[in-house]
Amino acid sequence: MSKSENRAGDVWGGVAATLVALPSSIAYGVVMFSAIGAAFAAQGALAGVIGAIALGILAPLFGGTPRLITSPSAPAAAVVAATAAEFYQALSPGTDPAGISAVLLLLAITGVATGILQLAIGAVGGGKLMKYIPYPVVAGFLSGVAIVIFTGQIPKFFGFPKSAGLWGGLTQPDLWRWPGIVVGLITIGGMVVAPKITRRLPAVIIALLGGIGAYFAIAFLVDPTLLSLTDNHLVIGPVGGREALSVSSLVGRWSAVTQLALPQLKLVFLPALTMAILLSLDTLKTCVIVDALTRSRSNANRELIGQGIGNVASGLIGGAPGSGTMGATLINLSSGAKTRFSGLVEGVLVLVVFLLFARWVSWIPLAALAGILLVVAYRMVDRDSFHLLKNKSTRLDFVVVAVVAVVTVSVDLVTAEAVGLGIAILLFLREQIREPIVRRKTTGDHTFSKKRRVPSEAAILEKKGEQTAIYELVGSLFFGTTDHLYTELESDLRTKTFVILDMRSVRSVDVTAAHKLDQIEAQLTERGAFLVFAGLSHHLPTEQNLQAFFAEVGLNKPSRNVKMFEELSEALEWVEDRILEEEGVRKATTEPPLTLGQFDLLHGLDAADVKEVEALAATKSFVPRSKIFSRGDKGDEVFLIRSGEVRINLPLEGGEHHHLATFARGDFFGDMSFLDHADRSADAVTSSATELYVLSRAQFDAFALRHPLVAKRVIARLARALSIRLRQTDTELRALEEA
Repeated sequence: MSKSENRAGDVWGGVAATLVALPSSIAYGVVMFSAIGAAFAAQGALAGVIGAIALGILAPLFGGTPRLITSPSAPAAAVVAATAAEFYQALSPGTDPAGISAVLLLLAITGVATGILQLAIGAVGGGKLMKYIPYPVVAGFLSGVAIVIFTGQIPKFFGFPKSAGLWGGLTQPDLWRWPGIVVGLITIGGMVVAPKITRRLPAVIIALLGGIGAYFAIAFLVDPTLLSLTDNHLVIGPVGGREALSVSSLVGRWSAVTQLALPQLKLVFLPALTMAILLSLDTLKTCVIVDALTRSRSNANRELIGQGIGNVASGLIGGAPGSGTMGATLINLSSGAKTRFSGLVEGVLVLVVFLLFARWVSWIPLAALAGILLVVAYRMVDRDSFHLLKNKSTRLDFVVVAVVAVVTVSVDLVTAEAVGLGIAILLFLREQIREPIVRRKTTGDHTFSKKRRVPSEAAILEKKGEQTAIYELVGSLFFGTTDHLYTELESDLRTKTFVILDMRSVRSVDVTAAHKLDQIEAQLTERGAFLVFAGLSHHLPTEQNLQAFFAEVGLNKPSRNVKMFEELSEALEWVEDRILEEEGVRKATTEPPLTLGQFDLLHGLDAADVKEVEALAATKSFVPRSKIFSRGDKGDEVFLIRSGEVRINLPLEGGEHHHLATFARGDFFGDMSFLDHADRSADAVTSSATELYVLSRAQFDAFALRHPLVAKRVIARLARALSIRLRQTDTELRALEEA
């Protein structure tokens, strides 16, 4: 698509968005100032228009979402209305002009502070975090806001005097103003019916024109007094024009800041924080929908910076705060908009309309605006939340929605935000606690290290392995899961000699968990048992260095029965060595190199036969970290370890490797190529100084022709050793499946 076609689509989209954003901004502005008094409806309408101008021009210039339209919104209206009532109550200005000016100035400061907080959230990358607030909290908050807006518009719909209140007015039909009710009903009808007739013109425009038409029809045909702005509480009233944006007007408004006391300025923080979070969520929700419809991806942090700049500017020039609005954005998108230029067009058009036709806004009926907002509020209520009642597992989520909504309506939005954030934390803790902290449990007679043992040692480990408990932990170890962990370990803490905690899948550990681990270690030490940590990588996904953390809390002091290893196999190997030592099996490193006759592989052969085989075998020595062979090498030799250790590693991409097994004194490796003549399947690397016997298959086959019975015995012993290895592997796999 050409650039000119994009511009044409952006212009038409901006025009259509203006038709939605302008009347909505006026309506929301009236709501914001309604708590101060009915006489301030005109000033609220003016603030709504100015906010639409500032947000419409600056948010798309600095934001990051194409097609998004930013203007005063329902959440902003609800918060500012509640804040205005709070300021009015705190300052108690009555009819004092100076006191009223202080209330209006505090509202402007709140708008500026909201923008600054949004800028800060975007600058530190908080846009991504905003997306993780639980759905029930957001749904409850928005539903509560909808109820606040709905109940706040009923008096305007019926034309109650302010002294009557909501319930007092509803119970006194003589206070109802029938012209307002008629205008409101016609407006509501327009909002509901218009989309079914045409989508070329936004429903809000059709509804507003219908309401205005009904008002003037009543004025001309029934009640001529409605044609006067004097003492006419059914219309917005005199708004003013370009003089509202004059330098002298702005300087005069902000010059009174020095007269505000610190306690008054402190009133701003919580409402500003509430609004920053709520408007950011409202904007990001709209961005997500735009991304889904356009198969694009918006930049959340950049968008919040643009929103913050727009709200700061709006507050400075006396405009209402706002956010990315769903209705105007979808109209903009469906009208052909492609880029952020469409949002700029909308902002400029609102400015033009304001400068040319501001005085006409005076005649907009309040009941018509109330009718529009009643429909908007009804649509804001998350009725899908009631589906949560159907399933037992989601009923608690519905309770969260209901609690946040009730607090929003019955107390205030600031308290509702605190309750919502508290519930969000509790929901997070609930999910974390519900997740199992132990993924699987096995014992040492079913899970073995990767160090291959000779049959006699393997038999000891199978018999004594039950004194070792191995727990694979998962998730986060914190104050919410430590008691669950202790409950899982409790029985083994009284009976096992070794308790291994595999930490490979642990995401984080807090001080409470470290203290609980300290208690676990103390309980094991009392009876001479050991707590063994395995899978301690240098850093967790949270960048936490577990080894350093455990050192800081004193968990790994030399005097304690705690051992720490990088890999589970290393931990198991240490435990197995301890068990073998207790059974009188000395470490291979303390013994001299084996002769060929001492290998289990040649057990049962007489001295003469051993001497015949020994004549075939070459002797080789290797220094530590020497590569004996590599994956893909040709070779048919089997290697018998006289002394030392050899690690078998599977090479991976990026220079990494996977440790398959470790073979020690008295064992053998290379048997696969010896049997099938295929290429080497892995690398063999010495872990220490190593001496080997090397027996070639080609030489062994020649020997078998001369000594078939001896060769048969060797192959049988080789098959037996391989069978033992496979059985161990089967046992480990079965333990994993059953865990």
